[in-house]
Amino acid sequence: MNQEEVRASAPMSLRAYAKHRGVALSAVQKAIRAGRIAPTADGRIDPAQADADWQRNTAPRPERRMGITRKRTAGSTRLPLSPPAPDPTNLGGGYATARAVREQYLARITKIQHDQLAGKLISRDEVAVEQFNEKRIIRDGVLNIADRVAAQLAAETDEKKVHQILTTELRNALNGIADRLISS
Repeated sequence: MNQEEVRASAPMSLRAYAKHRGVALSAVQKAIRAGRIAPTADGRIDPAQADADWQRNTAPRPERRMGITRKRTAGSTRLPLSPPAPDPTNLGGGYATARAVREQYLARITKIQHDQLAGKLISRDEVAVEQFNEKRIIRDGVLNIADRVAAQLAAETDEKKVHQILTTELRNALNGIADRLISS
């Protein structure tokens, strides 16, 4: 091992690691806070491990266009402006995948909130209460038929007349139930 390899593999201070990476000290501190790299127990940085973690856990920066035109050479390719959609079969993860999943989740939450405000969604509890009330109306309407026609049917001896009374009362009760449900 030459002296540079020994120095590169020995733990170094945050400032020395920043110089090794060619970034500002604040970038190293930010990477540690974000969990992209981890210091050793004594607060120093193992450069080999940190370099690998930095590469794996840091999203590539999109190409910026600030009035600077670059000539494209043959065979050069552009970086995509947005990260690729996460592959659910890839369990490796990484920063870019986690970020993409998070953004998709936030987009779904925002859409649900928008739909609620627009009146397109209602609470599950409200639906359950409404169903209960509708079923109660139907039950009460059907059970009240016997109370309304019992005396009339007891006095009637003609089978066709009993059938006609029951049919009329059932039809009236069901129409009344439908009217109450539609109006509510």
